[in-house]
Amino acid sequence: MLWGIDHSWTLFLDRDGVINVRLMGDYVKNREEFSFISGVPEAIVQFNNIFSRIFVVTNQQGIGKGVMTESNLLDVHSYMLDGVRMVGGKIDHCYFAPQLEIENSNMRKPGSGMALKAKLDFPEIDFSRSVMVGDSDSDIEFGKNLGMRTVKVTNEESDTSNADLYVKSLKEFSDLLI
Repeated sequence: MLWGIDHSWTLFLDRDGVINVRLMGDYVKNREEFSFISGVPEAIVQFNNIFSRIFVVTNQQGIGKGVMTESNLLDVHSYMLDGVRMVGGKIDHCYFAPQLEIENSNMRKPGSGMALKAKLDFPEIDFSRSVMVGDSDSDIEFGKNLGMRTVKVTNEESDTSNADLYVKSLKEFSDLLI
């Protein structure tokens, strides 16, 4: 198994551009705007058979900008979790950072706040036995800062990251692990 991954490992996933279609220049503000990337719910089912826990860590400054509310976000996450459950999968928890980028909050990736919160909630997490999957340089930096293995879902944006692995989709990563 890649990197010796077994059921003691934890998987951290970015949301926009990894789990759901990213709305360029906008935010997913409601259920109607949320659309799974093809194969993602099934990939999460495969990940459940490999990893002990799966978490979503997502910067959501649309809340800080007043474009959406925390309630809107929680409804979107409920919809996402239901969609994963409908195919037999499970995401253990969703962490989000509503702060604006200019606030330089440690909660926002690449800061480690969301991962540290996850470790408080789930003390068994070992960051050296964790994988971060994201589509932005800040996602990869987040994982690297915590000693995680990193997987970059490639997109049209410029890439200055030094991820451990590059894939076209979450489904491709899950297929590599089985």
